[in-house]
Amino acid sequence: MSPTGASRRAVGRTGCCPETGSPTSPRSSARSTAPAGTASTTSRSSATTARSATHGPTPSGTSPQTSWPGADASPWSGCGMRESGSPLTGYRRVLSNRAITTGRRSMGGRGRLVAAALAVAALVAIGTAVAATSKPDATAAKKPIIIGAAIDLTKNMAPFDAPAIAAAQIEIKKIDAAGGVLGRKFELKVINDQLDPNLTKQAAVQLLGQGADIIWVTCDVDYASPAVKAGLDKKKLTIAPCIGTDEMSPLRFGAEGKLAFSFGNAAQDEGAAMAEYAIKRDWKSGVVVTDNALRYFKDVCKAFSVRYKQLGGHVLSQESFTQGDKTINNVVTRVSNEKSAKIIAFCTSFAADQPAFVAGLRSLGNKTPIINSWAGDGSYWWSKNPKVTNYYFVTYASAFGDDPSKQVRAFEKLMAKAGHPAQTGGFITGATAIQVIAYAIKKAHGSTNGATLASILVQLHKFPTVSGKISFSPALHSVFGRSYRVIVVNNNKAKVLGQITAKSPAKIYCRKRPRPKLADGPGRTGPSGFRGSSRASGQCRTSISTSRVGRSSGSSARTVPARRRWSTSSPASTCRRQAASSWRVATSRAGVRIGEAGTGWPERFSKATCSVS
Repeated sequence: MSPTGASRRAVGRTGCCPETGSPTSPRSSARSTAPAGTASTTSRSSATTARSATHGPTPSGTSPQTSWPGADASPWSGCGMRESGSPLTGYRRVLSNRAITTGRRSMGGRGRLVAAALAVAALVAIGTAVAATSKPDATAAKKPIIIGAAIDLTKNMAPFDAPAIAAAQIEIKKIDAAGGVLGRKFELKVINDQLDPNLTKQAAVQLLGQGADIIWVTCDVDYASPAVKAGLDKKKLTIAPCIGTDEMSPLRFGAEGKLAFSFGNAAQDEGAAMAEYAIKRDWKSGVVVTDNALRYFKDVCKAFSVRYKQLGGHVLSQESFTQGDKTINNVVTRVSNEKSAKIIAFCTSFAADQPAFVAGLRSLGNKTPIINSWAGDGSYWWSKNPKVTNYYFVTYASAFGDDPSKQVRAFEKLMAKAGHPAQTGGFITGATAIQVIAYAIKKAHGSTNGATLASILVQLHKFPTVSGKISFSPALHSVFGRSYRVIVVNNNKAKVLGQITAKSPAKIYCRKRPRPKLADGPGRTGPSGFRGSSRASGQCRTSISTSRVGRSSGSSARTVPARRRWSTSSPASTCRRQAASSWRVATSRAGVRIGEAGTGWPERFSKATCSVS
């Protein structure tokens, strides 16, 4: 999850249910000029720490660049200013009054996020002096399991990446204290990529050069993509603690994506849980408001709409905006005019348009319940006047001390003791990721081979973790089946109301499984710029003649050769034939993603995993 992307533009997918989708908007934002390698740290079971930092020009914005001592007492480049003299400043104070940079609009206060980076750097740096002089023990002779994390510790993703990596470090210490994994201890190396795509790739390459067995990336797939590709190119298991879409998989990264996973909840599952809770409360008429800034936001709202309608709910209207586009007040007015709405599904995050929308509605006297996903978790964005009221969200765990799980409450105490009180329930995914990695390596008899570990992860079904039971599948490399905490906020006080588990993920796309790679060239079809999954509408229209398969529908159309026709007669095959009739038809009807380097278009089509309505 993140605000707008750095410099790349990703063309989104058109869902099977286009009436539930929101227009896709290009992602753009100013890049940081700060160098990669900032706040790079290394942590082992003995807390051995090394730093790989460089100095660079002052980052954009008004906050001056500040150097702070790293683990080895030498300065490293900061972004903004530290909030206090202590490097263990908690996240709660950092995030209160936090603002973000969206697009090219700076919203101030970004410098406060550096405290989160300092806190994490301090956590993974503990014990450096001791480790530098102590003799290795018997288990230290075995090769460590190296996890290389290319994440954000100073910018918009810091509130999500930093707590997850802090939780991962706590879980690592716990496992290593018990002897590690088959006698091998973990070594965690962290580089602050600052969300710059070039620096992100450089960070991943640097970590791989340092022997990383597993690559760990930031919690938004667009920001993470350069690091993901670097890890997959080296055939390493590549994971994210809390990416909330299904794109850490072959759907985005082709065949290599079989080695990519996220321990975040799949948006299809999360949106379904929100809808099921709304129907349970008898909120059967509603408005859906989507932030187009992220695929995650759009997919959550699509999933909500699909499941909500399936359960008898009536969507009165669909509204949308893009974080930072200054249209949020217009959205507030339109939504407030829907007097018969019993619920407002709101899919966004961050401390800008989110509080503006909620406060705007309440200022107009509209008291309709609002429900959000994990994106709305945390108190950092709450307005003081009017206070946040009648606001619901589903999340991984409660960060307010009242989680129903004894394990989670105990882990929260460990986080607070380490100087990192939980800010959102997403922190627990960092610990979950380490637990699953340890299990997979043990089951693989100590192997860290990417394909071997991926084959174990993809088979996990209701696997018990500190964050609850989780499942993966060949179709979904993000978690589904996890129990969500339902939390309500009234007068700026949060309370757990209960738990809910989605009956199944909502089917928002006809998902295509990739075929083996074939190079583009003479006789091949599809632009070489295509990358990702081809997705055909779940409501494939019979007006598209299947006889057009393999024929051009115009001079600019790309066609599928006759030898690539599907011969099956199942209902889903009709959808496939229609989607394959021409490149023009495919892009207009199937919502094919283009714009990233990759393999040819026809090779991305295979069996549909959702039914044709």
